[in-house]
Amino acid sequence: MKFSAPPLRSLRLGSECFSTVIHCGDAKVAEITQRKTKYRTSLNLGSLADSPDPFYSSPVNLQDRESQVSSRRIRQIILEQSKRAHVGHIGSALSIADLIAVLYGKILRASNPSDPERDRFILSKGHAALAVYGALFLKNWLTEEKLNTFCTDGTTLGVHPEHRLPGVDFSTGSLGHGLALGAGHALAARLQGSSRRVFVLVSDAECNEGSLWETVMFAAHHRLSNLIAIIDLNGQQALGYTEQVLSLPNMAERWRAFGWDTHEIDGHDANGIVETIESLDTDSGMPHVIVAKTIFGRGVSFMERQIKWHYLPMSDEEFQQAMNEIGLER
Repeated sequence: MKFSAPPLRSLRLGSECFSTVIHCGDAKVAEITQRKTKYRTSLNLGSLADSPDPFYSSPVNLQDRESQVSSRRIRQIILEQSKRAHVGHIGSALSIADLIAVLYGKILRASNPSDPERDRFILSKGHAALAVYGALFLKNWLTEEKLNTFCTDGTTLGVHPEHRLPGVDFSTGSLGHGLALGAGHALAARLQGSSRRVFVLVSDAECNEGSLWETVMFAAHHRLSNLIAIIDLNGQQALGYTEQVLSLPNMAERWRAFGWDTHEIDGHDANGIVETIESLDTDSGMPHVIVAKTIFGRGVSFMERQIKWHYLPMSDEEFQQAMNEIGLER
């Protein structure tokens, strides 16, 4: 018997809802953001201006899309769509904009979203889906009309991605499970004699999940060399900094101990991302993990490393400042 699930409806959350949803009002935000010291990190990545990014191109008119997918264009879409829908998860999406720009602009082998031999990409940290929607739009896989339905009733563009949307292979959002989906698909590709690769982008907070480490062991045991995990190591999660919630120092060493080929990079350096991925042997050997050191809210100064921008929407003034900071005046 064949069962079909009813379509999911997107949940639109305004600022007035967040105190109920995550029991965290302004007082709690202040407590979290002021607790102890500011996020202590060895990333030392500096500001956007400190590291030239070939994907960080000139301001764009979304009516005139080019083939190149750029991190600035993706950031523009993240800010505009989150403001229009009055939703959060902005900082999480900005954190991975450079990684997504490189993957969709330079790395993923996919002529179209229905090509059976295309590389697969899984956004395990599904709450950052706006970055992926931006890339799909810039690749002409998503129309502007469809993009503008983000977070409206009945849309397939929810806060978390749904596989009913062309270009999204797996619905995600239940943290800690995306890597398992990727490992299964990597094993399926091998059994089918396919050369397709599987990329899975996980958050560092997902490394708190036992299900992720079960998959790490499984993938190493089966030597899934066509599986590439990318960790968005931005050092924070919904209600605190990861070092305070559950500290996992020496992330690369932990994965290496389980038998993975490990690499550490600046997650905002486009050239470094490309060079690292292109150097991987995806035909034989062990699975690969790239620990990408990133800054939460990258590109918007008042959002960088600030916990509250995991879930809060922007005011008109904040939106204007954010757009100015990425080089787009409104």
